[in-house]
Amino acid sequence: MKKLVFSEKDAVWNKYSSRVNVEDIFVGRVASVEDYGAFIHLRFPDGLYHLTGLVHVSEVSWDLIQDIRDILNEGDEVRVKVIKIDREKSRITLSIKQLEEDPLLETLEKVIPQDGSVISDSSSMSSSNSNTIEPLPGLGAIFEELLQEDGIDDVRITRQGFEKRVVSQDLQLWLSNAPPSGKKFTLLARAGRQVQEIQLSTFLDQEGIKKALQRVLERVP
Repeated sequence: MKKLVFSEKDAVWNKYSSRVNVEDIFVGRVASVEDYGAFIHLRFPDGLYHLTGLVHVSEVSWDLIQDIRDILNEGDEVRVKVIKIDREKSRITLSIKQLEEDPLLETLEKVIPQDGSVISDSSSMSSSNSNTIEPLPGLGAIFEELLQEDGIDDVRITRQGFEKRVVSQDLQLWLSNAPPSGKKFTLLARAGRQVQEIQLSTFLDQEGIKKALQRVLERVP
């Protein structure tokens, strides 16, 4: 046929991908935003954007995200970390949240400091169980999905409290770094002024719980 087929994309990948490694940090520019994540052009030392990677929505923020467009828009400049490279498929996976400290919280007392900043009524801190405390909106569905994960035996609310100020109206969920008691770990959920402490019974370790939470949050709308 006397035809040649050229690929500028493959040529650029072959030239610059060897300069990218897992754990590398780049300044990038948001190229486009989709429901599942954002494509980021990576800026190299020469000041040019040679390669593009994907930040999945689960890697944008430690907070629960309802719409990625509330955080990222086309043209935004962001710092990203390379967390995976698939050289066969010419794909780079990025993370924004891994450049920030994992917001592990200690206990309900840490979220609601007992220094007079809490509303001093009888409901500011209460102990109970999941039968008497109504889960925060959206939390019930997360509980159901968590119980479908291998290694998680039980999920229940143990306490709740009320903050003086509204930090976020959206549901936020964290894994506490409080030492586990046996096979029981602590999660914290917040929405509006309300904070709930959740007991998770599991034989998973902390990293396994984080991965299970990530999978669940990707499934729950």
